[in-house]
Amino acid sequence: MDSIEEKIKRIQAGEVYLFSEIIRLYQQRIYLYCFRLLNNKEEAEDALQDILVKAYQNIGNFQPQANFTSWLYRVAYHHCLNQLRRQKFQNQLQRLLRQDVMAKSAEQMVENRLFSGPVASALEKLSMEERNLVILRIFEDKSFAEIGEILGKSTVTVRKRYERTKRKLKEAIERREKQLWARIN
Repeated sequence: MDSIEEKIKRIQAGEVYLFSEIIRLYQQRIYLYCFRLLNNKEEAEDALQDILVKAYQNIGNFQPQANFTSWLYRVAYHHCLNQLRRQKFQNQLQRLLRQDVMAKSAEQMVENRLFSGPVASALEKLSMEERNLVILRIFEDKSFAEIGEILGKSTVTVRKRYERTKRKLKEAIERREKQLWARIN
């Protein structure tokens, strides 16, 4: 059984059929990561496809001294970040042109209800970088060293930013819970 690094070397040497094993190993994890960043099932599915294509096209640039998983998450992070920037621009353009926003589909409404609540509301208030830190640390169970490698930051910087983000998230959740409690009473 080859390690992931050995498979990558073999793919780089021309055994491209082995990339299907990379897809099998990582597609679910990368999809969930994209879903958590983009908060949309269809966009996460599209992003996953684009990310896997980018990874395949750029596998020759991967350096064996780096961790492949971190490299793949970095590709995913930058892809999702660019997608969110495009969405923000498109939303601003729509508002400027005062076009009617399409109604949400029934599936989107159900997803919103399933993922709503104090935590989801607090996560939406975080910046993309802060949300990414929380997702990588909590949902993806990445170490600070791995997150640093993904983001191109030192472990110390990542740890400090995570602690600040955690406090910010906790305060936002507490505020949201107080608001919900006030509505009930």
